[in-house]
Amino acid sequence: MNALGRHVIAEIYGCDFDVLNDLKKVEEIMVNAALEAGAEVREYTFHKFSPQGISGVVVISESHLAIHTWPELGYAAVDVFTCGEKVNPWDATNYLKKMFGAEHVEAQEVKRGVGFVHRVPDQAANL
Repeated sequence: MNALGRHVIAEIYGCDFDVLNDLKKVEEIMVNAALEAGAEVREYTFHKFSPQGISGVVVISESHLAIHTWPELGYAAVDVFTCGEKVNPWDATNYLKKMFGAEHVEAQEVKRGVGFVHRVPDQAANL
């Protein structure tokens, strides 16, 4: 891999309202998504908004997974960022689609740290 990390940005549509609005379910699904991808979970925190919606992050040794839900729209915005080659962010993304009962996912992968990998350190200081 010619990058420091892989970042999957996912737009998850047609999700189950009751799942996206349940703090414990979203927390459990996000933690399990990290494990499904082969990550080592360090810690996590989630917050439920009123009247609905959840935001949260799972910190993994390899980086993080983050989410914000709009249950009333059946929509979740998700980031899965992994470093190294051990963890596959697509495994986590596919798991989330399944567990949220999603009808459709639009996702893209961004390679992170590509410029840093190819740049000589003193050149980076001159930018």
